[in-house]
Amino acid sequence: MNVPLLDLKPQLAALRPRILEAVTRVLDSTGYILGPEVASLEQKIAQYCGAQYGVGLSSGTDALLAALMSLEIGPGDLVLTTPYTFFATMGTILRLGAQPLFVDIQPESYNIDPGLMAEALAGDRKNGSRVKAIIPVHLYGQCADMSRITALAAEYGIPVIEDAAQAIGAECPYEENGAVTWRRAGSMGLCGCFSFFPSKNLGGIGDGGMLTTSDHHFAEVVQSNRNHGAEPKYYHSRVGGNFRLDPIQAAVLAVKLEHLDAWHAARRRNADRYRQLFHEAGLAGDAVTLPQAVYGDIPGADRRNHHIYNQFVILVAERDSLRQHLQEHSVGCEIYYPLCLHQQECLRSEQYRRQSFPVAQQAAASSLALPIFPELTDEQLVYVVATIRRFYRGG
Repeated sequence: MNVPLLDLKPQLAALRPRILEAVTRVLDSTGYILGPEVASLEQKIAQYCGAQYGVGLSSGTDALLAALMSLEIGPGDLVLTTPYTFFATMGTILRLGAQPLFVDIQPESYNIDPGLMAEALAGDRKNGSRVKAIIPVHLYGQCADMSRITALAAEYGIPVIEDAAQAIGAECPYEENGAVTWRRAGSMGLCGCFSFFPSKNLGGIGDGGMLTTSDHHFAEVVQSNRNHGAEPKYYHSRVGGNFRLDPIQAAVLAVKLEHLDAWHAARRRNADRYRQLFHEAGLAGDAVTLPQAVYGDIPGADRRNHHIYNQFVILVAERDSLRQHLQEHSVGCEIYYPLCLHQQECLRSEQYRRQSFPVAQQAAASSLALPIFPELTDEQLVYVVATIRRFYRGG
């Protein structure tokens, strides 16, 4: 049996007529830069995420870059973030001449640890308050502890940029003014940054991104920065870039957005089935550490996107050997991420190489992502777990 890590063909088959209709509409309009398709998607995504404004951008990376540029982050500044995420989170900081200040992650969620953040911010204050932004990452489709993170940020007067590239629609309980409500990724910080890379839960037919915010002025600055800082055309009050979302991507994404919550629910069903199968196989908590849905047991979570499972990541001993075994038996899998950011060669700094983030480094050494896309069959899920059981138990 073949079980790919991701198969987009079933999704395309179901939506093909409407996607072709949307693409044809853009082609026939001859309006290929921004325009009504992008404006409509911006409004829909903002509403979906619980924010007031959306700004369509060329990728999730450029959404992060535009957010940092709009805060005028630059040389001498620090940006507090996690060492365990995709490179773009750090790469955008470095491109502006700033430096990352890393804080280790929580083992339960793989997200940044607010307790360690508090220590880092206290130390930064003693050293001259160089931290100018905080970027928590909602990794693998589960929100970071945003109540604690935004409370810390408010205490120090530092804006929060949510890296929600893997988490559109993900929700978490959020405490504000003594009341707890469920809030969606992209609605809790100054802004949220999303990716529409094809492998995401809401994926385009190429690169694309979005920034959400409820700050009108900030939205206007980001809109300016995505178009070379022009206000109006040919008059440049700032140096921006070419970060515009293509209308053909916006049109396709609008079609897919209508199905997003159903896809989230299917991924959660697959995750629940995995858990059942791993327990039945006697592997859970022994050979295999399963991902935790940290908000899943909170009352009302069953009616919420408490985890959208952009990835289903297990921790295992002998990870590399298991990966090879799965590939030999036609099971797709991937390592997210084999090297922490502070260990990347491009930093070229002993300051970072001397640092240690044991939880993140352990995750990098033992994590493995299994297929979780919505259209997986039960037969495929059973085969994946059975293949892993044969690796550890034989038979």
